[in-house]
Amino acid sequence: MPSAAEAYLESLSPWPEEFGLGRMYKLLEGLGHPERRYPAVHVVGTNGKSTTASMTEALLQAQGLHVGTYLSPHVVSWRERIRVDGAEGDLDAFVDAVRRVGVDEATQFEVLTAAALHGFAEAGVDVAVVEAGLGGRLDATNVLEAKVVVLTNIGLDHSEQLGSTRDEIAAEKLAVVPEGATVVLGQAEWEQAAKDRGAGEIVLARGNLELAVAAASAFTGKPAEPAAADSVGLPGRFEVMGSAPLEIWDGAHNPEGVRFLLELLPERDYVLVCSVVGDKDVDTMLGLFSKRSSHLVATVSGNPRALPAQELASRGATYFSKVEIVPEPVLALQRAREVAGPAGAVLAAGSLYLLASLAAVRSGYVPWDTLATE
Repeated sequence: MPSAAEAYLESLSPWPEEFGLGRMYKLLEGLGHPERRYPAVHVVGTNGKSTTASMTEALLQAQGLHVGTYLSPHVVSWRERIRVDGAEGDLDAFVDAVRRVGVDEATQFEVLTAAALHGFAEAGVDVAVVEAGLGGRLDATNVLEAKVVVLTNIGLDHSEQLGSTRDEIAAEKLAVVPEGATVVLGQAEWEQAAKDRGAGEIVLARGNLELAVAAASAFTGKPAEPAAADSVGLPGRFEVMGSAPLEIWDGAHNPEGVRFLLELLPERDYVLVCSVVGDKDVDTMLGLFSKRSSHLVATVSGNPRALPAQELASRGATYFSKVEIVPEPVLALQRAREVAGPAGAVLAAGSLYLLASLAAVRSGYVPWDTLATE
């Protein structure tokens, strides 16, 4: 049973009619501008933002700081998006404060972002680690005067909103950089663009952990100890859910994310359970997935922008020798487990929204041959 806060968030539009920061500034003004009460580390980029932000959180906590962390999207629950010192924040109280302010047409992400920024102020955090949503320039999180900005990487994703080239997308994401901020880059090619935005210092790093170490070190002025992030793990990021069959869930949702996932996967022929949001580069993703899978079980997540299973299957027929359509995600996972058998391998990927739709089997791994068949 969802709480009142969760039900309220579900009632809001997930997508604005028009992108802009006007609604956010109205919400924050009504809340007394909580975002001005603490410094921030702002994490933007195409892939790896949640992992980098979570590792930065752990490293800053290890240095004795009181840390608020904001992540998106969620996989299991809205509550995983707002954390204070590594634990779930009081979502109900934070969202209730935003509801009392009230702004017409505010979206789910705007309300949740305002709730997080308010909650961090109420908790008296020393620093907020804030993951951007879509882009940067017009993203709801672009209300911070961040001391450190992390750009994980740039890929062609959300091109309709952010631009059709990597240069255009990088400019949109780097638009969050305040004058004089330290910018941590996961790709050296954006160094000049960061300088043009007014970065005070630029640090180059490779991979999520190096980015997090560089960000935490830049924020505190003291070397961060990488081992403090060893235990960081997130739902939907290369989760090994079982061994008979081998079952892996990953939220890879664009070509760059799929390429990274393929580098991690053990060499097997996977039965792929897949749902993809329609604005992605679907055909490239399917082509990449087919390098490790000959059998596609096409399904559809609960996100309204997800491709219908029939369309995904039709497009997948070019790449996979066997394609099936099972629109209900849990039943699609059941079918994949049946096809793989205990000695085989299953991969659920293509969208974090797909993994959220599999929440019914997340509470405990359900053996492949014991799922309900209704």
